[in-house]
Amino acid sequence: VFENREKMVLVMEYAAGGELYDYLSERKVLSEDEARRVFRHVASATYYCHKHKICHRDLKLENILLDLNGNAKIADFGLSNVFDEKHRLDTFCGSPLYASPEIVKGIPYTGPEVDCWSLGVLLYTLVYGAMPFDGSNFKRLVKQITQGDYYEPKKPSR
Repeated sequence: VFENREKMVLVMEYAAGGELYDYLSERKVLSEDEARRVFRHVASATYYCHKHKICHRDLKLENILLDLNGNAKIADFGLSNVFDEKHRLDTFCGSPLYASPEIVKGIPYTGPEVDCWSLGVLLYTLVYGAMPFDGSNFKRLVKQITQGDYYEPKKPSR
């Protein structure tokens, strides 16, 4: 970050591989090896954030960027927040398809648990090429998330 009286400049790494969403859309599904590699990067970065008391709160395919070597990077920390175990967060935020039961039920949460839920949705999507929940109707989506009523794919992953 460079800053003077007139402006602030934020220098970031260029992710020439684009969004994981686009990458998955082109391929439909990843092999288990590739899904494992990408997920390991995202889980490791999430662990780093949690270790430093930051929860992202909007982990999704669109917020994971890839470099030219296929290394995954977490982006868009606009909804992130600092957390501690003594104080609960209660903001409904993030993308509904990736939202945890705590988020959709409006239950205060510490922080990491909502990211961990989103990681599970992300891994499912990488392996099966589809979302675990039906997002066509918000009320139905909330019911599916709170009851753990996810879509069970007929085909196993590659």
